Amino acid sequence: MKKSLNTNRLHILPILIGGLCVLSGCNKQEINANNSQSAVVKKAEHEQGDLSLWPTLKSKVVKAPEIENTIAQYLKSMTLEQKVAQMIQPEIRDISVEDMRKYGFGSYLNGGGSFPNANKHATPADWITLAESMYKASIDDSIDGSKIPTMWGTDAVHGHNNVIGATLFPHNIGLGAANNPALIEQIAAATAVEVMATGIDWVFAPTVAVVRDDRWGRTYEGYSEDPAIVREYSAAIVNGLQGRAEEDFLSDKRVISTVKHFLGDGGTVDGDDQGDNIDSEEVLYNIHAQGYIGGLTAGSQSVMASFNSWNGKKNHGNKYLLTDVLKTKMGFDGFVVGDWNGHGQVAGCTNESCPQAVNAGLDIFMVPTGAWKPLYENTIKQVKAGTITMARIDDAVARILRVKLRAGLFDKPSPANRKYSGKLELIGAPAHRDIARQAVQESLVLLKNNNHLLPLNPLSNILIAGDAADNIGKQSGGWSITWQGTNNQNADFPGATSIYAGLKTQIEAAGGNAILSPTGEFTSKPDVAIVVFGEEPYAEGHGDKDNLEFERNNKRSLKILKTLKQQNIPVVSVFISGRPMWVNSELNASDAFVAAWLPGTEGQGIADVLLADENGQVQYDFKGKLSFSWPKSPLQTAVNKGDADYSPLLPYGFGLTYEDESTLGNNLNEDSGVDISNLAPLSIFNGSFKTPWRLFLNSNSEQHQVASNSVKLGGITYRTEDKAIQEDAMQFNFDGTAASYIEINSNFTEDKVAYIEANSALSFSYKVNEVPSSQTYLAMKCEQGCGGELDITSDFENADLNTWQTMSIDLACFAKKGVDFARVTSPFIIKTAGKLNVSVADISFKPQGAKSAVVKCEE
Repeated sequence: MKKSLNTNRLHILPILIGGLCVLSGCNKQEINANNSQSAVVKKAEHEQGDLSLWPTLKSKVVKAPEIENTIAQYLKSMTLEQKVAQMIQPEIRDISVEDMRKYGFGSYLNGGGSFPNANKHATPADWITLAESMYKASIDDSIDGSKIPTMWGTDAVHGHNNVIGATLFPHNIGLGAANNPALIEQIAAATAVEVMATGIDWVFAPTVAVVRDDRWGRTYEGYSEDPAIVREYSAAIVNGLQGRAEEDFLSDKRVISTVKHFLGDGGTVDGDDQGDNIDSEEVLYNIHAQGYIGGLTAGSQSVMASFNSWNGKKNHGNKYLLTDVLKTKMGFDGFVVGDWNGHGQVAGCTNESCPQAVNAGLDIFMVPTGAWKPLYENTIKQVKAGTITMARIDDAVARILRVKLRAGLFDKPSPANRKYSGKLELIGAPAHRDIARQAVQESLVLLKNNNHLLPLNPLSNILIAGDAADNIGKQSGGWSITWQGTNNQNADFPGATSIYAGLKTQIEAAGGNAILSPTGEFTSKPDVAIVVFGEEPYAEGHGDKDNLEFERNNKRSLKILKTLKQQNIPVVSVFISGRPMWVNSELNASDAFVAAWLPGTEGQGIADVLLADENGQVQYDFKGKLSFSWPKSPLQTAVNKGDADYSPLLPYGFGLTYEDESTLGNNLNEDSGVDISNLAPLSIFNGSFKTPWRLFLNSNSEQHQVASNSVKLGGITYRTEDKAIQEDAMQFNFDGTAASYIEINSNFTEDKVAYIEANSALSFSYKVNEVPSSQTYLAMKCEQGCGGELDITSDFENADLNTWQTMSIDLACFAKKGVDFARVTSPFIIKTAGKLNVSVADISFKPQGAKSAVVKCEE
């Protein structure tokens, strides 16, 4: 459970009033009256918030009269359509240069894994060409009458990570372990230069989430569980990206920064991405707002609203947070940009219409997909109808123009002609890689070092094993070329160095022998083994976990460690992860254990620390200290410095140096303590879809999310049906004209390993109305293309027509077909190329249901 570190000051009010009465001699009735009055005050303040908790910040970037006068002139001359266009931010996959010319969008973005010409291997020249084309179209007033330059925003979260050949720095969790703000500023400055080399103006960084539950899939985007580090780092990153306010603020080598995500994204219940933060307002400020204190004081020009809710209300529509707190009390005068269709999650909104978000204080809609056009049109209508005031529109546009003017976008040359644009030698420049290499060296945390095994003598015969040893994509993690960091090869990272390559170079230069064997096999017994293993890449909610056990139900890395140990080979584990994890078994099987986090493209930084020089002298000692507490069980998911019952395996700030004696034994408890005996059934559909599941129809290469009680798509028709009560079932009619399937899925991957461990069955009710004319399959999908299917043609053929029956299938059957239950995306799919009419209801995973399942696995 989450611990509130402070008592809400509102709770003190009745005590203070009572105390004053004691001092002044109030009678009982007066005390009761005062207590009653205090209760009213508390209720009012709870509903409206307590602005006294929030500071008025003194940003180092102050308003300039000449800029404010220019803004006023623009607002007088602009049409409503031009103003709303400034507030629309579409994605490069969804607009053309002609759209930019026609509408004059104030900004646009490339989402993670989105590239010019939809080409992953787009060159820096391709990025510049697109930037130049969009810029010129935005200042072409032939259609929209506007010459206001657009700006391009990108997720450069650990370097210019969408661009082939860019320097990828360690993810934030590793930088937090380094605890070096000056180095962080250098990293941000190098990132800004590489971004400017491709003609882009604006970066969606830094993330300043203070993570409280490490199950969250964005844990590695947090610097620390300590808000003090986050506050200091936020200022350093903003200074590095934008330049210092008093020096080269938004100069030719700087980009606009974005402090994100406002507010409380690191504190959601159970670490659920886009979930609900239920902390008190005091905790919201003391813990989650500290990165904004640092970043906004340094002068960050934009803030991104968060997907999460605060006490049940979505932040994209929370006027108290966006306007009263951020803009009014804290004095932020830049703009607030939304996250990826985040406005569509506000109560009463859709992706195409959300006046609530504008009225709450959102200045720019981030609106990918084709929703941008109806959103633009609907917002104009809502202003004309008075649903949104012109004053709110003018405030939003003034903020956008203020940032553009401060950034010199009206005066700078076009993107292709800027100082650093097109200088391809800056992409992955040696100087930048040197900074990244230093960051790797300083981010490594030594958790165990029995008998001072490290540093290793490079003259040795060294086996380098593990599936992450020669895998630059895995060592870089999510947000690396692609959004999830998946489907990459080493060749996609030109100029980068894998961990193995870095080790090999130094070992062989010293006269030793480096043997690469991902599986740990060898022909000649090595002197020592370095095993590099860890989490597969992920981003955002796709990384949410049920608990913190590493390789739960699939201990393939542990098998390598134990096999080597059984042969009396000393083992050094290098653990690649986006969070602390429960690895007691792996720690026990290791003589030395290094938390390497997600080091990025400069894998040689690990060799610098693990290996002595050829004379046996330390090259670089360990400097990294845990910025996240290390759990002693997989269920210790929310263990943070300052907790009342703080008892991690390894505390915040832990980290050995080569002079220190190792403190971890070889007999750590390997019992996970996970109790699945009382695991509740997982309801997927029971008259309605349970969060996070949604229904899609797929036919003729088209997909449609079902949001009504009847719809037709290609060769499939859906409608609701009554089974026991009104509309508690679904009917699907496949007409045989096209291969079609229905799919229940989640927006993110779901960790459902517990249901495999609990010998569960997939159970559902079905009624065959027309038998299948062709092969029919029941399938499941998981992330990165994995999945499995079972042929259920005969089950449907032999079913009693128009009669409700129950089918139950051992989940292990799907696991054997290739479903990874740690990353399920679709737990229920029916597909066929022929005719079939079937009704379905009551879909669930039932623990211990495998024993009585109708369909059992083949032995």
